[in-house]
Amino acid sequence: MRRILRLLGIALVSATAIAEPGRAAVEAEPPLRETWPHQGIFGTWDRRALQRGFQVYKEVCAACHGVKYLAFRNLADLGFSEEEVKAIAAQYTVRDGPDDRGEMFERPARPSDRMPGPYPNEQAARAANNGALPPDLSLIVKARKGGENYIYSLLIGYEEPPSGVVVPEGMYYNKYFPGHFIAMPPILQPDAVTYADGTKATVGQMARDVTQFLAWVSDPKLEERKGTGITTMLFLIALTGLLYAYKRRIWADVH
Repeated sequence: MRRILRLLGIALVSATAIAEPGRAAVEAEPPLRETWPHQGIFGTWDRRALQRGFQVYKEVCAACHGVKYLAFRNLADLGFSEEEVKAIAAQYTVRDGPDDRGEMFERPARPSDRMPGPYPNEQAARAANNGALPPDLSLIVKARKGGENYIYSLLIGYEEPPSGVVVPEGMYYNKYFPGHFIAMPPILQPDAVTYADGTKATVGQMARDVTQFLAWVSDPKLEERKGTGITTMLFLIALTGLLYAYKRRIWADVH
């Protein structure tokens, strides 16, 4: 019986030793730990970065990824004027109807419309991407472990594979992606966009900007929520002080 248990133990150790290198080979590197202006109790959105990030999304990412929960009028929170929001919306068309004849029709988008996606349906999206389905980015920062740090790291994490690693056809090597092989190509290239404010469009800069934009899309009420929380805490602190002073006055004559 002891011999059987010993052999089972040896087999288990051997299997673990064989499995460990394979697991290590596909384990993604931990994402970079970046500092973001909207983090912390008093953190707020960097409006200029958000506008640049929207430009990167619109000119680069929107070809494959949608943000179905974003309405054009929400862009006013980024610092765009009412006229600018209307002009941005007018660049898109949306399907509407039915009209008086019962038919659907296309019309220019209005600020109240949500931003249309690049594909009419999931099947069309897969057909255009070799079977892969580009995810909607509305909640991508909240949906991925690591949040902003993971999205940013993923965007800058493309590199040549290590020696001996064969990348499957139609895939790309990314050191921060689980398994390392990702269907999305490295979409950010130097000077892929021309920023209106003159900021140099490096890969790192574009990655930071679009990551902040997607973080805002995922949590547009962040500043409002923080403001409410801070106001509530200040109120409770003041109330505690008043109640303590009242308690001291009531019990002042009690020995």
